[in-house]
Amino acid sequence: MLPTPPRGAPAKPTRPELPKEFVAALKRQRIIDAVAELTAERGYESTKIADIVARAGIARKTLYDNFDGKEDVLLAAFDNGLDDLTGRVEKACESAGENWRAGVEAGLGALLGFVADRPAIARLCIVEALSATPSSAARHERAMEGFVETLRRSTPDETGLPSTIEETLVGGVTWILNQQIRRGQADRAPQLLPELSEFVLSPYLGVSNPVPVRADETDSTLADSNT
Repeated sequence: MLPTPPRGAPAKPTRPELPKEFVAALKRQRIIDAVAELTAERGYESTKIADIVARAGIARKTLYDNFDGKEDVLLAAFDNGLDDLTGRVEKACESAGENWRAGVEAGLGALLGFVADRPAIARLCIVEALSATPSSAARHERAMEGFVETLRRSTPDETGLPSTIEETLVGGVTWILNQQIRRGQADRAPQLLPELSEFVLSPYLGVSNPVPVRADETDSTLADSNT
C-alpha cells in the first residue's frame, strides 16, 4: 500500500483537460495533413484509408466520425488549402492599397509563399486534384475561375486586351507551378516572382513598357527553375 501523503501536503497538479472542440479540430487537421502528405508521396489512387489512419495516428473510427471516406478527406484537404491560399492572397493584395501593380505582385508573392510553406497541400491542390476524382477536378476548376475573377478585379478596365487574357495568365502561372512542384522544387517557388510578375503584368503595361527585372535575378532564377 502506498504511503498516505502527510496532511497539509500540496496536491499533485493535474494536467488541464483540453476542450473537446480543440481536440476534435486537431484530429481533423491531422487527417487532412496525412492525406496531403500521402497523396504527394504515392498519388491519390495508391493511398488507402489504412495509410491515412496510420499516418494521422488516429483510430479508423475517428476518421469515419469526421469524414464519409477517402474522397471526402481529399476534398476537405483541398478546401483547407484553398481557404489558406485565398486568405493569404487577399491579405497581400489589400496591403498594397490602390497600387494595382503592387497588388498583383503581392498576390503572386503570397501564392508562391503558400507553395513553399505547404508543399504537400499545394501539390494536392495544384497537381493531384486535376485527376484524382471528378469532384476534385470540379473544385480545381472553380478555384481557377475564382482566381481569374480576382485578377480581373485587380487590373485596369478597358485595356483593349482579349476577354480571355485573365484565363490565359492564371492558367500559365498554374502550369508553371505545376511543373515546379512536379520537379520537387516547391521550396524554391518564391524565386519565380520576378518572372511571373513580368508575365502577368506585361500585357496590361504593353510590350513597350515591360516590368523591369534585375539582370542578376533573371538568369539565375530561370536557370534554377529549369534545373
